[in-house]
Amino acid sequence: MIIKKVPVSAAFAGFGEVNSPMQLIRESCSRALEEIRSLGFEVITTEVITDDPKGLDVKRAIRHFEKEDFDVLIICLAGWIPSHAVISITNEFKDKPMILWGLTGYMENGRMVTAAAQAGTTALRKVFDDLGYKFRYIYNTFGKPSPLEKIKSFGLAASAVRSIGNTKVGMMGFRDMKLYNTLYEGISLKATIGTEIEFFEMLEMLQLSESVAEEEVLSLCQKIKQQWDFIKPVDDDFLKKGIAYYLAIKKIAENNHFDAISLKDVDGMKKILNFPPALIFMLLSDEMKLCTIPENDVMGAVTQLVVKHLTGQCAAYLEFYEFFEESVLMGVPDFVPSEIVNGKVKVTRAAFGGISGGLLNISDIKAGPLTIARLSNTANQYTMHICTGEGRFRPWEEAGWDRPAPQLPSLEIFLDTPVEEFAQKISGQHYIIVYGNHIRELTDFCYLKNINVV
Repeated sequence: MIIKKVPVSAAFAGFGEVNSPMQLIRESCSRALEEIRSLGFEVITTEVITDDPKGLDVKRAIRHFEKEDFDVLIICLAGWIPSHAVISITNEFKDKPMILWGLTGYMENGRMVTAAAQAGTTALRKVFDDLGYKFRYIYNTFGKPSPLEKIKSFGLAASAVRSIGNTKVGMMGFRDMKLYNTLYEGISLKATIGTEIEFFEMLEMLQLSESVAEEEVLSLCQKIKQQWDFIKPVDDDFLKKGIAYYLAIKKIAENNHFDAISLKDVDGMKKILNFPPALIFMLLSDEMKLCTIPENDVMGAVTQLVVKHLTGQCAAYLEFYEFFEESVLMGVPDFVPSEIVNGKVKVTRAAFGGISGGLLNISDIKAGPLTIARLSNTANQYTMHICTGEGRFRPWEEAGWDRPAPQLPSLEIFLDTPVEEFAQKISGQHYIIVYGNHIRELTDFCYLKNINVV
């Protein structure tokens, strides 16, 4: 379920004091470099950097790294190094996320041998902090493997910080159902995350849909009939109309380079066009691989982009339905991406309350360990609420659907924190799910972006 991501690009700078055994320093740095490459990082590097009296090594490293573009600078100490040699380099790249990494010694003839790397890192940690660097201090523990997961997490966060900077959310309409928690503050969002919110009108989509080529509609209609499991037959005219709407939005999204889409759902597509948009969302998610969320939920869409850029997963949304003593029931009344579905996508015809019937996704969602998160803001202060848990199937129904009521896509999520503690921090009805434990990557991203984590 992983979408291919661009590899993390790292600059690796290995250090050792000029009087240290140079063969030992080089061998240690070489092993560390290979460990970084084993993470799938694309690495640029230079020869070991010392504190030679003329500063030639430092100048060489700066010249080399200045020619390259990279996500994160790894400062790797294989032994003691006077701080000035390191700071001369890091200050040239002070806007880059950094890792301060100290290696460890080895055993020989029953004795521990060390080149005092942690003397060097401990002399630098507070200096890095005081200079305002965005960095993680990581040290090897004697006799234990290198903490590569910490390095990988911070590298992914650094990469996501760069890649999310020019993203766009396409928003058809504004503030569905007059909700408050879907609102946003554009200037601070641009300053903090980098994402732009761009609006387009329902009328533009409607006009474009009228000129969509019929053969394109029929081709996609045939494709979904083969790929999806239709529990009840859905009228062909309904499918064709939805596909035409999708193709119109697709054109708008491509022309504007949108990375995520949200539509005015209840007060727009359903109320004005009498067309529940689940089919459109499914096609946008599965055919275009866009992040999709209903109801003009800006902060939900931005959370999706953060999660997707960190993990490569589609970052599906779920909303809360019930609280239990140790779990929460989360589901959706419309669609889920095929990426999180068990087996084939299942759809049916169904109606809810006074809203006319349409196509509803009733697929089974994959169970297992997961992370849920949502970004929110109060003025220009941003917070991300993050929690892990395990999703399991639970039979239930939402009152108001045609009888017999459909089993909506859902999970009962058993949280790793007390439900009461979790509930008091909730910032909206929509949360984003990602499979696996991704607290470390999300926390590293938030640190780099000055976002408070709760």
